[in-house]
Amino acid sequence: MAGPRVRYEKDGRVARVTLDRPEVLNAMDLRTHAELAEVWDDFEADDDLWVAVLTGAGPRSFSVGQDLKERAALDGERPRVTTFGSRGQPGWPRLTERFGLAKPVVARVNGYALGGGLELALACDVVVAADHAEFGLPEARLGLVAGAGGVFRFMRQAPHRLALGYLLTGRRFTASRALELGLVNDVVPAGELDACVEGWVADLLRCAPLAVRAIKEAALRSVDLPLPEAFTESYRWEELRRHSRDAVEGPRAFAEKREPVWKGE
Repeated sequence: MAGPRVRYEKDGRVARVTLDRPEVLNAMDLRTHAELAEVWDDFEADDDLWVAVLTGAGPRSFSVGQDLKERAALDGERPRVTTFGSRGQPGWPRLTERFGLAKPVVARVNGYALGGGLELALACDVVVAADHAEFGLPEARLGLVAGAGGVFRFMRQAPHRLALGYLLTGRRFTASRALELGLVNDVVPAGELDACVEGWVADLLRCAPLAVRAIKEAALRSVDLPLPEAFTESYRWEELRRHSRDAVEGPRAFAEKREPVWKGE
C-alpha cells in the first residue's frame, strides 16, 4: 500500500503541511482529501499551533489539482455528478470550505498551481510564490467548473474582467502576473522561497494569536457588509481577544520597552 499522501509536521507554533505526491505533481486524489481533512481538524484544535504553511513536495509543483486519472476511472464505473463544494465527498469540509478557520495559513507555491491547486492557494491567507510558478484554472477545457471556490474566490480577489477571462478560457498565467493581479503577496527566486516564507511566518508569530484570528475573522466576514453593519456585527474571536490577557500584555510590554509574551489567552 502506498504511503501517506500528506506530510504533517509540528514545528513549535507552526504546522507544516506538504502534499506528498511529487510523481504526479501533487495531484489530489480522494485519499489525499481525506488525509488533509484530518490535518486541518488537528491544526484547528491544537492550541499550540498558531500558523500553518501549506506546500507541495518537490521543485515542480504546488499541486495540479484533482487527480483526473482517478476521476476518469471512477466515472468509468459510474459517472460522478459534481458541482460547487465538496459536501458528501471525502475530506469535507476541505480547506476551501473551512470558512470558520481563523488561524492563518501561508501557501508556499513552488511550481504549478493549477485547478484545485490554485483553489487551495486562493483559500490561504498569505501566498508566496517562486518566480517559476505557473497558475491557472483549466476546468472549462475539461468540461468542468472550478468548484472548490475558484469561480468565487478568483472573482473576489482579482479585477472582474481579468478574472473572468482566465476562468472562461482556462489560460495559464505566470507568477509575476499573479502578483500584478493581487493573488500572491510575494514572488521570489526559487532559492529564496523558503526564506521569504519563513519571514512571513516569523511576522505572524510576532503578533498576538488572538488578535490575528480576530482580524482574519472580521476582515473576511465583513467584506461584503455595509460599513455601519460591519462595525456592529458580532465576531467570536474579537470577543475572545478583547477579554484576553494578551490584550493587556501588548500595551504593558510596549510601556515597559520589552517584547510581549503572548499566551493566546
